[in-house]
Amino acid sequence: METQFVPPTDQDLEKIAAQLGRKPRGVLTVSYWTPDGEPGAILTAPKLPDGTPFPTLYYLTEPRLVAAASRLEAAGIMKEMTERLEASVDLQANYLAAHKHYLKTRNAIEDLGTDFSGGGMPDRVKCLHVLMAYALSEEPGVVLLGDEAVARAAAEDRTLRGTAIPAEWPTLEDLGVAN
Repeated sequence: METQFVPPTDQDLEKIAAQLGRKPRGVLTVSYWTPDGEPGAILTAPKLPDGTPFPTLYYLTEPRLVAAASRLEAAGIMKEMTERLEASVDLQANYLAAHKHYLKTRNAIEDLGTDFSGGGMPDRVKCLHVLMAYALSEEPGVVLLGDEAVARAAAEDRTLRGTAIPAEWPTLEDLGVAN
């Protein structure tokens, strides 16, 4: 069964190019739109137009969100998340399920013949950019560590909620995570 996506318009691709500072490659659709109407994340083809494998299915593009993910990574949040992941059976189960969902979604487009997904899944937290893009492109609950990264970004920069991040996105308190 072939997966169907709403292809990006030329205007969408121009906005994404401006966000990235380069021409985007392999964009299948804008997978997340910010509340203020900007492309926030894209779903990319498992292989780029030149045939190069590109296993990063969800790619964060919106500059405010990219900057927030970078700040969180610089603050060492990934190490703390990985430690909690190693200690929590429930978090491990969610992360493994998120990994499998990611692979199923990507393989429905094109199977790369690999079990590599993104963001360090299913064993560690490696890239908050990927996890935030994944969480925002799906819905809260699919990838809890991505949900948390989005909530941390909103807590760190309160101007993001309702503009770059949905106003109703779960807070750290909602997620049961200490700030």
